[in-house]
Amino acid sequence: MGGLGEIAFIADYLAPLATHPAALGLKDDTALLTKLPANGLVITADALVAGVHFFEDDDPGDAAYKALATNVSDLAAKAAKPLGYTLALALAKAPTREWAERFAGGLSRAQHQFGIALLGGDTVTARGSWWMSITAFGEASPRGLIPRGGAKPGDCLYVSGTLGDAALGLKLRLGNAGFGQTLSPENRAFLLKRYLYPEPRLALSQALAHHASAAMDISDGLALDLSRMCDASQVSAEVEVASIPLSAAASAAAAAFPGAIETILSGGDDYEILAAVPSGHCVAFETASKEAGVRVTKIGVVAAGAGALAFLNPDGTALALDAKGFEHFTG
Repeated sequence: MGGLGEIAFIADYLAPLATHPAALGLKDDTALLTKLPANGLVITADALVAGVHFFEDDDPGDAAYKALATNVSDLAAKAAKPLGYTLALALAKAPTREWAERFAGGLSRAQHQFGIALLGGDTVTARGSWWMSITAFGEASPRGLIPRGGAKPGDCLYVSGTLGDAALGLKLRLGNAGFGQTLSPENRAFLLKRYLYPEPRLALSQALAHHASAAMDISDGLALDLSRMCDASQVSAEVEVASIPLSAAASAAAAAFPGAIETILSGGDDYEILAAVPSGHCVAFETASKEAGVRVTKIGVVAAGAGALAFLNPDGTALALDAKGFEHFTG
């Protein structure tokens, strides 16, 4: 069976996703947003490439879901309400109908989960691995943008959810996990799912808007992303390693393989939220997060002065990390 042409692919599989009136049914080259949010429009963009952000043999629906989820995670970290997104998709060959159904199905599931719709985009031929780039638009909270550069000395550092699951799941996929054979099938499945299916913490938006001085999502590992927050804020930080929230699966991996803690601290794909909260707001932030149904954990404090981050063991010694996180163009 031959592959789909661009016109049929758009008409049959992408146009049904363009439910927002601004998309004009994907029958034009542009979208028209007529009622812009009074508090501002939050815009973010992320590209995902086969062989870099997901595996070539991954289900295209899983890859599509992840691509949209990673962008919505950026909106969530800014306490923004998702509005719509554009998609640029580059394929090395014409897609089959089965491939197109899976890809569009993944986007549809993500749209339903996150309350967002396709506005437009482009489909092109790739000369290599297939890839997609999404630009997502969100409505800013009444407060406006929560910057990554707003952390102040004395602020408490919080993270949502649990860390390290996706990075450990990636190690399982790569077959180089020293802990793989010791995990139960349930724990293996959990880690693999966390790699494929990020969970943007949209429910945390109100708590962040009311209480956070700085926030960002953790996409390239806690160590690297915290350093980015500190650099932007011109501060440093101390993190209690024992306070890092772990899932049961990650705890099992860490117990079986001591080196797993470095993966947990520096591995990417968490897509949890890192927030700095003034000490006087901590109780209220924790209460609001609990009411929203999102687990948050205090992991450390913001310190004065620019400098290296300190990841402290229970005995007060510093944990030295060989890896600092994922960064493009470095290897």
